[in-house]
Amino acid sequence: MNLTGLSEMFRDDSQRRRAGWFVHQRLADDRKQQECRYLMRFCWQLLTPGHNVTEQELAEHVDPVKLAAVHGLVTAIMTSPDEVDEWLAVADIEYPVIQDRGSWGDREGQIGLT
Repeated sequence: MNLTGLSEMFRDDSQRRRAGWFVHQRLADDRKQQECRYLMRFCWQLLTPGHNVTEQELAEHVDPVKLAAVHGLVTAIMTSPDEVDEWLAVADIEYPVIQDRGSWGDREGQIGLT
């Protein structure tokens, strides 16, 4: 699967940002640093022209479930803008927004204390 030129295959900037937001908010979990690093590189590849990550790098560093999501998104991008819309609508249900518990997890129950 060729990952180059993806940023130019969207209908418009809004759709491009929506796909990038999906990767950023629903796949890239900063508690898994190595995986997050490669997913964010993929996110940037969606948003800007250029080549930031290869399929091989993603396969080496990304969880199989999330890798399947990346493949689904790439397939939709390469098919048509309408397919991207449909894929994102379904994926929004299947992949919840990642809750970063890093900074707030340590403070649980301490809000409002002085």
